[in-house]
Amino acid sequence: MTGSPEGRLRWRLTEEDDGSGQGVLFNADELIDRHIGTGEFRGMEFLHVQARSIITKVPAASRMPFRYTINVYRGCSHACLYCFARPTHEYLGLNIGEDFERRIVVKMNAVERLQSELKARRWAGHHIAMGTNTDPYQRCEGKYHLTQGVVRVLTDAGNPFSILTKSTLIMRDLDLLTEAAHKGLVQTSLSIGTLDEEVWRLTEPGTPHPRRRVEAVRRLNEAGVPCGVLVAPILPGLSDQESQLEEVVTACVEAGAVSLSTVALHLRPGVKEHFLNWVATARPDLLEAYRQRYHGSYLPKADQRDLAERVRRIADRARTGKFSGNS
Repeated sequence: MTGSPEGRLRWRLTEEDDGSGQGVLFNADELIDRHIGTGEFRGMEFLHVQARSIITKVPAASRMPFRYTINVYRGCSHACLYCFARPTHEYLGLNIGEDFERRIVVKMNAVERLQSELKARRWAGHHIAMGTNTDPYQRCEGKYHLTQGVVRVLTDAGNPFSILTKSTLIMRDLDLLTEAAHKGLVQTSLSIGTLDEEVWRLTEPGTPHPRRRVEAVRRLNEAGVPCGVLVAPILPGLSDQESQLEEVVTACVEAGAVSLSTVALHLRPGVKEHFLNWVATARPDLLEAYRQRYHGSYLPKADQRDLAERVRRIADRARTGKFSGNS
């Protein structure tokens, strides 16, 4: 094992260790097994744990539009260079680079914990968001089916939920999601930052092709499962040209996205260094511009507003064309 100086994972964490405010993640004796991936999962390692809880309350000070989340995995094989969740692996004594992409924590008791927590007297049927930290439909979901189990439990309990994913694996659960949609319980979103083939391959190499994601948006909405698109993150100098935005936004509108929003690249500490190290090697011509624009974690507010307005204008044009029969 790499990362921790003791050669082992730091399972016991205090709130001071983990800025999420969720306190101790796993008891020291709850790392039950390590599985080395084979076949399509060759090169990966799965760390099986028994989670103390599965529903996480988001701190009140957070700017997030939800208060409760479920993340059945920790780490993500989508390997997006810019992923804001990468530092969560450091809390476990792992690194934010290859460890985050290849050493995935699997909360084996997620479904059972959820069943128990939904029955608790203090639970009032609050909306639960999935996909807020790592992707619930990343590749290993095809092996463990934990997200599928969570969706089934939430649907059976009549508990509202939402899913954000970059994966077309969500289509495996179309029947379940359709049932939830008929009950008015679910909202889904696909994250599709660009249709530019080169940018996609460079920056999020473990994700399904973005055009397959656009097709998933279409199929979900046709099945009655409301699905929007988060055009994010937009990468300055890489995916923010007008023609690139026009291509992805128009495709998503034509696919029937029920909502469309955008977010510019956010580079929190740790991720910023990781991403800029990549820029220095892959696109050194952009390095100085990134350093000038990202003094902190965010683009200047004026740049963010300009980007949002550009996307809004493109979406308006695309919708006008669609509804007039010109698309």
